[in-house]
Amino acid sequence: CDNELHGSVAVFFMFQMELSAFRAKWMSELQPSSGGKKSVPKTADLKRKQEIAKEGKARELFLKAVEEEQNGAVYEAIKYYKSAMQLVPDIEFRITYSRTPDPDRGGSYLEDNENDREIDDLLTYFQQQLTLCDGTMKLCEPETDSTLVHISALPFEVLMYIFRWVVSCDLDLRALEQLSLVCKGFYICARDPEIWRSACLRVWGRSCTKMLPFSSWREMFLERPRVRFDGVYISKTSYIRQGEESLDGFYRAWHQVEYYRYLRFFPDGQVMMLTTPEDPLVTVPRLRSKNSRMDSIMFGHYRLSQDMDNETKVYVVVSKRKEEVGLPVHYQRSRFCRRNPAPEAERAFHVGLQLSSGGRQRFNKLVWIHHSCHITYRSTGETVVTAFDVDKMYTPLFFARVKSYTAFSELPL
Repeated sequence: CDNELHGSVAVFFMFQMELSAFRAKWMSELQPSSGGKKSVPKTADLKRKQEIAKEGKARELFLKAVEEEQNGAVYEAIKYYKSAMQLVPDIEFRITYSRTPDPDRGGSYLEDNENDREIDDLLTYFQQQLTLCDGTMKLCEPETDSTLVHISALPFEVLMYIFRWVVSCDLDLRALEQLSLVCKGFYICARDPEIWRSACLRVWGRSCTKMLPFSSWREMFLERPRVRFDGVYISKTSYIRQGEESLDGFYRAWHQVEYYRYLRFFPDGQVMMLTTPEDPLVTVPRLRSKNSRMDSIMFGHYRLSQDMDNETKVYVVVSKRKEEVGLPVHYQRSRFCRRNPAPEAERAFHVGLQLSSGGRQRFNKLVWIHHSCHITYRSTGETVVTAFDVDKMYTPLFFARVKSYTAFSELPL
């Protein structure tokens, strides 16, 4: 028995040794040799070429399916679509095609990178296209014959004057950009440097005599921080206020208070400020003109300032509009009419705001940094300043564009 046991153990150990040798040989065969390492890049290149060829074939089948579908052969188109998606499942999203092929010209759905590439200097490109042989420029021409006088018959100076009316004294440069989409000639007129330079001077005054570091006056107007004039800045404040206790002391009422602040800026440096609980749908139309007769509106002026920290601040000074010296005739004839006594003190509110951008819009946010009241007594000439704590009750003002503010032009730029 002992001999049989020892023989079995010897056979087991021999089997283990043979198994270990087989494993070692197998692992050596799996490991790539020095020559195999060089073949790895070749295999990757071959695989990449196969993928490119497969995608090209799928692209060809997919475009063929599109053409068959356009020709009304829906059944044939389905077969081509199926074959293309079997090769590359997402082939539809890998193709860039922008125009319908013209059978007469042998057009293709594929974009021609050489002819349709993005033009860096579109203004120069349009000017070269519209320049005639004698060196003059034809801005536009009528598409069809008409007995009426076409706008292309106007001199260039008259056309530019019309463009200044489009911009108007309200600096509606948005309308100018929309007008540039009409044709190539209007695009050239809308990029006239004098229009954009005049707009910059209206906004920043003498501080923009040079357009550096910007490449053009238009870039300065679009990129340099400024307040917007085609709408109104609005903030909404809400808080809970504790009411009086009931007579029996059983309960105490709580009130939710909501009110709005409005700021409307004008290109000439004037500003209107209003604090009211009325909804914007009611209040915004009343802020269209500087001649609004709402009693609670305060009028004043503002200025832009760029500090050392490269942040743009807006400083506003507003007060109630002074009453007219004279009264209407029908009031003067009445013996019961008495003029309101002149106030003994004049109040002016000083506001400091930081201009910033939020979301996709630019320069659409004003953050409170200062608010104070200056009271000047007429009898003594003394001025008392009361500064308010800018806390969470001073919510930021966000810009809302109002189309009616720029619907009419009163004066040209």
